[in-house]
Amino acid sequence: MTHDPMLSRRSALTWLGVGVSLPVLSACGSEPAKAQQNFRVTHTDAEWRRRLTDMEYRVLREEATERPFSSPLNDEHRAGTFTCAGCGNAVYSSQTKFDSGTGWPSFYQAIDAGAVGYSTDRKLGYVRREVHCADCGGHLGHVFDDGPRPTGKRHCINGVALDFQPA
Repeated sequence: MTHDPMLSRRSALTWLGVGVSLPVLSACGSEPAKAQQNFRVTHTDAEWRRRLTDMEYRVLREEATERPFSSPLNDEHRAGTFTCAGCGNAVYSSQTKFDSGTGWPSFYQAIDAGAVGYSTDRKLGYVRREVHCADCGGHLGHVFDDGPRPTGKRHCINGVALDFQPA
């Protein structure tokens, strides 16, 4: 019986690939924490679909992401409050809004500590901090560590998940 070095190399590379990809794939979407929380504002799936536009539903209830630079709220510079489009909860102040250049409305902090909640998002194969409305659980966006002072945070928020109330 002869030993084929190519077969041995292929086997080794195959097992190496499995070993590297298994932890990544097993982590994808593995945290159901938000779905199991109790929120102050609740509706059936059918009620959410009636209350929201198609895109609002996709972002707020299915955690989709709108296209960058598609929201008119990117260019909103008046004083006021940004509220959750799903339930009206005040989530961000215009005083903390800044132009991040990313194409999504960005804020360096929520309007107060109880306005939003956080969970771990692993859907892309790496860990991100997801931010959602504390009252209805609607997906707002993600928080990154590349924001301005005083927090160093960038709350990168889907504009379709927000409504604006001028002061």
